[in-house]
Amino acid sequence: MREHRSISIADQIFEKLQRDILSGKYERGEVLVEQRLAEELGVSRTPVREAMRRLEQERILEEGTKGAVVVGISREDMLDMYEIRLAIEGIAAERAALYITDEQLSKMRDILDLLQFYTEKEDAASSDKIKDLDSDFHLLLYKSSGSRALCDTLNGIHKKMIKYRKASISNHKRAKKSLVEHEAIYSALLSHNAEQAKSASLEHVKNAGLSMSDMGE
Repeated sequence: MREHRSISIADQIFEKLQRDILSGKYERGEVLVEQRLAEELGVSRTPVREAMRRLEQERILEEGTKGAVVVGISREDMLDMYEIRLAIEGIAAERAALYITDEQLSKMRDILDLLQFYTEKEDAASSDKIKDLDSDFHLLLYKSSGSRALCDTLNGIHKKMIKYRKASISNHKRAKKSLVEHEAIYSALLSHNAEQAKSASLEHVKNAGLSMSDMGE
């Protein structure tokens, strides 16, 4: 039981630190000290150490002389990840059009209705809701492909781009355009049109990448 609890705590700490790093709470070059994090989180050093090792494996932390140095995701990393998405997200959408279930389509419709609600509000408080719903939409799209490899790869990339996605979504004009693009993807999936789903998905990724191409770190 103790072992299970330790792993569970380490997983929670990993998720929290990963989210905090990728969202920009910790700046690139900042040093994270194991003991200080353990005190802040109210846990022992063991699960913190395990979480930090995993983050080093993810290459968003790197070992330094005084602690772990925040690497995060640079603008160059972000642009590279969009290149990868352009290469394979269309494949996931193509497969999703063939394999998506009625239940998954229903869930996607619910997500889009909520996205429309928060997008139309056009206030700063809605940005986090839009970001989370955008993540839900894409994760469901990836899962619908029926490919665990595609899902894991694309969802991992999508999560790592959180800081840049949030900045883009904060632009109300882009948020509205993104909603239209999501609706086009959904329409193609609803009609099980693989070619249209691929085209709509790639158009969305391309436009999202262009909206962030001028962003700094």
